[in-house]
Amino acid sequence: MVLVKVHKKDGRIVAAVCDADLLGQKFEEGASQLDLTGDFYKGEEKDDSEAGDIIRNADHVNLVGAKSVKLGIQEGVIEESVVRTVAGVPHAQAIVVHD
Repeated sequence: MVLVKVHKKDGRIVAAVCDADLLGQKFEEGASQLDLTGDFYKGEEKDDSEAGDIIRNADHVNLVGAKSVKLGIQEGVIEESVVRTVAGVPHAQAIVVHD
C-alpha cells in the first residue's frame, strides 16, 4: 500500500504518491531536502492497482519512497535514470505524456 493524494489545478491532475511509512518525516542531505510533514502527500491508502491507475492518468506525478518509485517505473511514467535519493530515500517527478 502507498498513500496517494490527487491535486487538481487548472484542469491538470498532480498525483502525489508516498510510501506510508515515510509520511510525517523530513529527510536532508547536503542542500537537498524531502519534507513529508505537510499535507501534499497526506492521501489515502491505495493498493498497487488503484495507485497505478491514478499514476498513469495523472498529468504530473511526484513519487517518494522505494515502493512508490518502483510503481512509477512499472507503470512506465518514469525511468530509473531520473530517480534521485535524499538520505537514502528515492524520489522522482515526471510529466506524464498521454498518447
